[in-house]
Amino acid sequence: MTSVLIVDDQDLVRAGIRTLLSADPQIDVVGEAADGRSGLRLARQYRPDVVLMDIRMPVLDGLAATAAIRADAGLAATRVLILTTFDDDEDIIEAVSLGAAGYLLKDTPSDELRRAVLTTAAGGNLLSPTVTRRVMERLAAAPRPARPDPRLAVLTERERAVLARVGLGETNDEIGRALFISPATARTYVSRLLAKLNARDRTALAVIAHRAGLSEPPDDR
Repeated sequence: MTSVLIVDDQDLVRAGIRTLLSADPQIDVVGEAADGRSGLRLARQYRPDVVLMDIRMPVLDGLAATAAIRADAGLAATRVLILTTFDDDEDIIEAVSLGAAGYLLKDTPSDELRRAVLTTAAGGNLLSPTVTRRVMERLAAAPRPARPDPRLAVLTERERAVLARVGLGETNDEIGRALFISPATARTYVSRLLAKLNARDRTALAVIAHRAGLSEPPDDR
């Protein structure tokens, strides 16, 4: 059973999310909070697997609450999934940097939201290709000279090609089409990259690619 804490300042929104999540027998909503400070207190009380966190809230906002949760050694197993109406680039980048395991908008379909919660609890990260693209666009807006990354020396040419594509924010399907491999094979390469580069998620891989100057896919012919 996956335990979830909902932190959102709107009563109707919390009630709706609880109803959606409770429809899945694998999910148990253990509590609700209307602000970040109360959310942090309940997180410490219940130690949920996942905290569904809004951003704009009174008393303590969702980003500050996320930072506090990630800094609390007693909540090391608790993962934060941002669920908000705001898709501001600064919020996305800040949430990623603070260690949020995912960033979803409130118009996410109910089935996807339930899957997102279970995926997050299982250790997955949910930064959509769209979010990845936006993060990389912001990084590209202030370009820096490429810096050698010694970690790339352990990669094969095909792994470098996949890394470059991840850096462009491409999905596994898009990578597969570009490199003439199946989406499943692309997913396997991405998993290898995460392990070899000790990266938390696809966005971290994209940042590595950008900083290494892999802004354009290599010639794979």
